Amino acid sequence: MKWMKTLRAIQWGENMVYSLVWIVVFLIPIMNAQLMSETHIDFNKVVISWGKIAPYFIIFIVNNVLLAPKLLLRNRYWLYSVLLIAMLVVIFGSIDILDFRYWQSDDDLRNKASFTDLEWYWNVLLGVFMAGANSMIKLYYRALDTEQRMAVLERENIETQMQYLKYQINPHFLMNTLNNIHAMIDFDGETAKKSVMELSRMLRHVLYDSSENYTTLDKEVEFLDNYIQLMRIRYDDSVDIRLNVPEPSVCRRVSLPPLLLIVLVENAFKHGISYNRPSFIDIDLSVQGENLCCTVKNSRHPSYVAQNSGIGLNNITKRMDMLFNRNYTLKIDRSNDDVYTVKMIIPIKR
Repeated sequence: MKWMKTLRAIQWGENMVYSLVWIVVFLIPIMNAQLMSETHIDFNKVVISWGKIAPYFIIFIVNNVLLAPKLLLRNRYWLYSVLLIAMLVVIFGSIDILDFRYWQSDDDLRNKASFTDLEWYWNVLLGVFMAGANSMIKLYYRALDTEQRMAVLERENIETQMQYLKYQINPHFLMNTLNNIHAMIDFDGETAKKSVMELSRMLRHVLYDSSENYTTLDKEVEFLDNYIQLMRIRYDDSVDIRLNVPEPSVCRRVSLPPLLLIVLVENAFKHGISYNRPSFIDIDLSVQGENLCCTVKNSRHPSYVAQNSGIGLNNITKRMDMLFNRNYTLKIDRSNDDVYTVKMIIPIKR
């Protein structure tokens, strides 16, 4: 997965920094000999210098592999500090007591060594600075790692929310449709068969086509048309339902996130239809430049005037915030007591 590669790249970057630094440090004695215009590099001197570097390298390994990960990065700061200082005192105190300076018994050899001898307490102080630099680098890369992991978790959370919001088609619709088809079987078998096929195509779109981030407008239009045909089963001819869409060739070239339009249409059926009053739903889709405009108008009735649009429009708002980062328009017009209008404009892909 892409995010796993990013996390591995962060770890690789940290290790590369350490490798480059220590390669340079171990090359210093060789480069120092060349800078002093020596005809031939005396590898005895180089080995002596490497012997002086070795304690710092050991300290780095212990700090990088054990102390910092096990203590510092787990917020056990006091124990980390105590163990680090104790380790430095033991290492450099032991070196001073055992007097490893017999490696440099020749004064001339000592003067040409790359690292000069220091008192043990100066070595301890230098070791503290080195371990501190190592810990700062480790904290920096740990922060990058944490930031990346948080971004991954946030993205996964958003994707989970998107999936949840995407499948918020009212479950009552499915139950009512099945009940209507069941009742229709006895007196209009052909229409019942047709309705089953339309419902099947709808469910296929929800389960398969909408699993992608984008779908084409023609599939969404077919989905809306199937939905409308199924909803017509429940109403008589007093309900006027109209769907205006662009040309099929245009719809095939336009891509948009799936299952956005159905929320507006479902909301119109939920709040705009009355069984005892003339009702209408007018759905208009148009492509305007790089945007898709969807306008849904439905009749308003006294029993619904005081109601809001329910959770459907709240869900679609949350989903569009995630998808378009507020680069969209969603307007609700309640100024007309007889007509409720929702207009949505979203960016599209071609």
